[in-house]
Amino acid sequence: MSFDKLLIANRGEIACRVIETARKMGLGTVAVYSDADREARHVALADEAVWIGSASPAESYLRGDAIIVAAQATGAGAIHPGYGFLSENPDFVEAVEAAGLVFVGPSAKAIRAMGLKDAAKALMENAGVPVVPGYLGADQEPGHLEVEAAEVGYPVLIKAVAGGGGKGMRKVLRPEDFIDALESAKAEARTAFGNDAVLIEKFVEKPRHIEVQVFGDGTRAVHLFERDCSLQRRHQKVIEEAPAPGMTSEMREAMGLAAVRAAEAVGYSGAGTVEFIVDASDGLRPDRFWFMEMNTRLQVEHPVTEAITGVDLVEWQLRVAAGEPLPARQEDLSIRGHAIEARLYAEDAAAGFLPAIGRLEHLVFPTNARIDTGVRQGDRITPHYDPMIAKITVHGADRAAALRSMAVALDGTDVAGTVTNVGFLRRLVDHPGFVAGDLDTGIIDRDLAGLIAAEAPSENAVVLAALTALGADTGPFAGFTLWGPLRHEIALGDLRVQVIPTRDGADVRIGGRDARVARVDGGWMIDGQKLTLRAVRLREQVVVFGQDGGVFPLADPLDRGQSSGSKGAVEAPMPGKVTAVYVSAGDTVSEGQRLAVLEAMKMEHALVSPRDGVVAEVMVREGDQVDSGVSLVRLEDAEA
Repeated sequence: MSFDKLLIANRGEIACRVIETARKMGLGTVAVYSDADREARHVALADEAVWIGSASPAESYLRGDAIIVAAQATGAGAIHPGYGFLSENPDFVEAVEAAGLVFVGPSAKAIRAMGLKDAAKALMENAGVPVVPGYLGADQEPGHLEVEAAEVGYPVLIKAVAGGGGKGMRKVLRPEDFIDALESAKAEARTAFGNDAVLIEKFVEKPRHIEVQVFGDGTRAVHLFERDCSLQRRHQKVIEEAPAPGMTSEMREAMGLAAVRAAEAVGYSGAGTVEFIVDASDGLRPDRFWFMEMNTRLQVEHPVTEAITGVDLVEWQLRVAAGEPLPARQEDLSIRGHAIEARLYAEDAAAGFLPAIGRLEHLVFPTNARIDTGVRQGDRITPHYDPMIAKITVHGADRAAALRSMAVALDGTDVAGTVTNVGFLRRLVDHPGFVAGDLDTGIIDRDLAGLIAAEAPSENAVVLAALTALGADTGPFAGFTLWGPLRHEIALGDLRVQVIPTRDGADVRIGGRDARVARVDGGWMIDGQKLTLRAVRLREQVVVFGQDGGVFPLADPLDRGQSSGSKGAVEAPMPGKVTAVYVSAGDTVSEGQRLAVLEAMKMEHALVSPRDGVVAEVMVREGDQVDSGVSLVRLEDAEA
């Protein structure tokens, strides 16, 4: 190869992923890290590590100059950008090459060609790739856009031409709602990307998000089949799978050909993804898919493609970047079985998927799945970066087998120390529409209430929590006292549990139920049935893992539950930056009214009034950095 040492200009699970393949290929590896990542897993995995700045991405992972200096100082001949951060920044690509280093990815020209949605769509149309009907013009006057929307036909989608992640995107069902939606989309796009230009697209009634993995060497390209990414929340992917359910050979051939045309139209080199919107209202038909955008980098969901093709996409990236030709021809590639990937996040699904922070005090991954992660037990999820804990990928002989494997994998995922979306993912895997392969991008929104509604812990979970809180002391003399059996009273939140140790286990009383518990093979038997739940005790709580588990706070006998008196205060749910304040002292507000916006973990969170009232005090200004729990706005005391 033309280089023998690789610097990874990223962090977390993708940095670890690239390091593992580079090491397999005999390459030396260099990690970069911020103040927040000094002890991170990717730093420990690499052969060398270089500090590049403070916790803020703008002062570390987005500092292209510092990353290039780190590569030169360590003798790294190439830089792999991962995804996110600088991976689709053409100026960084040019700077890397100007420094005499190899950029593992496409050319700056290709990135620029696909960087703006309107220009990319025009380019694709010229290349014979089908595009969604809509308006891509330079005239951004509201009146003109309103006329264009009417010509496209409602419903329409307003989309920012720059950026992604759902920012600057609004669905409009009726003409009378267009102007308000346009103003909102433009404002969000201006804040997020510094560019408020939008395009108008026809909104597809039963849309599926199907993307095609492509790989090029700058001259020719191949595709590695499709992935279905229709399961999304807040325009972010949740579960991905390959191949797409219900895909026909005719449509696969048509989509693959279109994706290859897209890649070859820009002389694409390396791994990329061509994303299509598909109208699934009449099944999957070759005449009902349209180009949305091209991601000029490796995608988060690439493991499912690797699982069904047997290809290591990072190895392909490194070989092509070193000047080698494409490792395979189209006819050499085939699909084997079915793969599903679930993204495990530190987030509260019931609170609108609010990102969470905390120390991973207990972390156990399933043994039947591929795990891509950048964290270990004891690591902290911070507010500075994306709160992904891991990607869990399973592979089966067919889709039914893969679904069963994913259910087992999620049931075997134990995380304590922060709230996660594992319960939401588990219910999503059981969703009838998903199981049947009857997919569209609206499944989660339509059935959100059922997907986030966690069931109350089972009585067996309560029994296990009580035993775990006690330390499960069930030795041969544990039940002996001079006058009678030893009894333990355990307070698990509002629950009161009585445990009487016996020679081989315990008798446990919860309300009116008595349970006989016995030790078997390192686990527990409750009333003659083997318990499959697992539990761990932390400092102030017991966590029981499993579908009918839960979190049980351990009551402090000295805690009298004094009121904090903060019902009139709106507090920051996590550390972050105040990006907007909408009220002043003396303003009258109503329940649910937006008071401020907090930016944290790459997302904006609206903070609203808990009740009708009058603003007594505003304690922050736009631009302030605040810690979790800090009061931002205080309302006057409610009248008795």
